[in-house]
Amino acid sequence: MNATQPTLTRGSVDDRDGARPVAPGASRRRRSPRLRTLGWALFFLLPSGVPLLLFTFVPMVSSAWVSLHEWNLISSMTWVGLDNYAHLLTDPNTREVFGHTLLYILGYFPLVYAGGLGLAVVLNRRLAARGFFRAAYFLPVVTSWVVVALVWQWLLNPSNGLVNQILGFLNLPEPGWWTDPSWAMPSVILASAWKDLGFVMVILLAGLQTIPQELYEASRIDGASAWKQFRHVTLPLLSPSTFFVVVISLINGFQVFDQVYVMTGGGPSGASQVVVGQIYELTFRYGRAGEASALSWLLFLVILAVTAVQIRGQRRWVHYA
Repeated sequence: MNATQPTLTRGSVDDRDGARPVAPGASRRRRSPRLRTLGWALFFLLPSGVPLLLFTFVPMVSSAWVSLHEWNLISSMTWVGLDNYAHLLTDPNTREVFGHTLLYILGYFPLVYAGGLGLAVVLNRRLAARGFFRAAYFLPVVTSWVVVALVWQWLLNPSNGLVNQILGFLNLPEPGWWTDPSWAMPSVILASAWKDLGFVMVILLAGLQTIPQELYEASRIDGASAWKQFRHVTLPLLSPSTFFVVVISLINGFQVFDQVYVMTGGGPSGASQVVVGQIYELTFRYGRAGEASALSWLLFLVILAVTAVQIRGQRRWVHYA
């Protein structure tokens, strides 16, 4: 008997451990479909990925670089490090504009959510001309903010506006609206809520239509009133749509600018100035682009923190079917 052990070669089978032969290039063939899939995915992402890179990430990086400099948009930049951030954090104007922005959100969100929910509940029923009313309430959403702001500026005109004429006819007080420091922000809130009402209505209406009707029938059999059905069936199952509305509305609220700029210009006496309006003023009126970029990054961090808290807290109140 030959005592020499047989030599294992590529493609042979080792009877001792049962290992299967691996053909040359098999691993390369297995990787090839994955690489092709990845290549096609990148190819189809290019039309959206390139603009995202050029018009989002590059400006963000540039803004972060500018925030570390003193720059008036004309002369060369001067490195100041974190001085712009330090100045903004101690500047009373920064706290004031953030306070105005929070005031806007506190007035805007309850109005737009309650109004949108009410419209969604009503227009989810079988009504005559339901499609017409849905389109009519959604129309302001696709209307230019400049147009909406100008219309509301006329409606709330203290001297000859339609709203004050109606209030005067009813012997009610006639506020100064956007010309009065106490009423300037409520004027902007009313215009904003009116414009965004249709957007919230559509999102919540879509959520209502996903709730199974069997749940309402079962609750009626159990003797639940309409209010209890709304509270224990509608609101919990509508929570995913509500969560989306909350996140989007708060982000838009922190970024409010157009309606403020057109209706009040941040006045009177800065009573309605918001964060984005302050960024605009610092850049184009005062030539302090470095501080403006730093303020934009502070706003970004605030929005990021608020959104992160909402996403983390959704586990407690959002119920996914």
